[in-house]
Amino acid sequence: MASFSTSARVLPVLSLHPKRNLSIITSSPSSVHFSNTHLHSLKIRHKSLGLSSFEPGGFVVCSASNNYFSVDEQMKEKQSSEEPYEVKNSMWNWRGYSIRYQYSGSTGPALVLVHGFGANSDHWRKNIMVLAKSHRVYSIDLIGYGYSDKPNPRDFFDKPFYTFETWASQLNDFCKDVVKDQAFFICNSIGGLVGLQAAVMEPEICRGMILLNISLRMLHIKKQPWYGRPLIRSFQNLLRNTAAGKLFYKMVATSESVRNILCQCYNDTSQVTEELVEKILQPGLETGAADVFLEFICYSGGPLPEELLPQVKCPVLIAWGDKDPWEPIELGRAYGNFDSVEDFIVLPNVGHCPQDEAPHLVNPLVESFVTRHATPPASVSAASLYSSN
Repeated sequence: MASFSTSARVLPVLSLHPKRNLSIITSSPSSVHFSNTHLHSLKIRHKSLGLSSFEPGGFVVCSASNNYFSVDEQMKEKQSSEEPYEVKNSMWNWRGYSIRYQYSGSTGPALVLVHGFGANSDHWRKNIMVLAKSHRVYSIDLIGYGYSDKPNPRDFFDKPFYTFETWASQLNDFCKDVVKDQAFFICNSIGGLVGLQAAVMEPEICRGMILLNISLRMLHIKKQPWYGRPLIRSFQNLLRNTAAGKLFYKMVATSESVRNILCQCYNDTSQVTEELVEKILQPGLETGAADVFLEFICYSGGPLPEELLPQVKCPVLIAWGDKDPWEPIELGRAYGNFDSVEDFIVLPNVGHCPQDEAPHLVNPLVESFVTRHATPPASVSAASLYSSN
């Protein structure tokens, strides 16, 4: 146990908003200090309190019972000394397409990790083994990305294939066919739209969701002024239907370009390693990757997060790296006001991909969220949902 001190009065837990996830509550959150320097310290912004955040030093899990408070330590030293769980690669046949996924862990609630644009399941390599200690963890390559098949979008004629509806169907079918259980979705960037769409389409599958710097889709056609929309469509046509698009992709799909792009969106650029660059780049050199890339950057329709969040029935937690240059936190804060969102958590000095840049913050956050919501409703039987598959 770790001691803590505060100059503020400890308030009764029930005096807060019912959607709280804090257990140690003070009238002045900034005055809480943990005396054990080995702690992974945590402060959480709650809707009824002022701004607070994760401190870079780490994380603590707080619990309360009958207004008596305790702090359970989770130390980096313990994490690093434990034997890592083996991560296995496998392929899944989905509608005739080969889908790559990774998995680890044999007990506990199921987690499905969903990557962002241009990434793949390797972007969760710092999370899978840690979370596998107490969860069954799966990380999937969305179709068109990573080492999953990349069907040519032109084969579908005028019907768009690379859409959030397609990826959401893939995610839900993966839970039914491979996971064979309900699951928590942990999503980054556009993966957040995939998770939300999947939860709207088949709400009985998703038990809860964490959105890490979800894409706000600022280039969506609805977010552009009417007079700019014809220009956007002309530019998209140029990329999709002329040699200019392939030339543009050839310039992007290099080690130097990938490194520069990652250094833009990572606040701590020391985390942009050669390993990371190769993990992102190599699948992008496969046949068909250029067509998928160009198709998606020309995809300015489909759902927006503000349209999906009101329809989601499961609990949602949003965490945001406050140094994200692509999805500004000033815009992201508004998404914490939706009824389905139980908390909005600020990750200080972290960029667009918190799971890779700051896994020491994200992994305990996932564990805490899943622990709170792991007990299924009595009316839901996972076995009955998936026993036929």
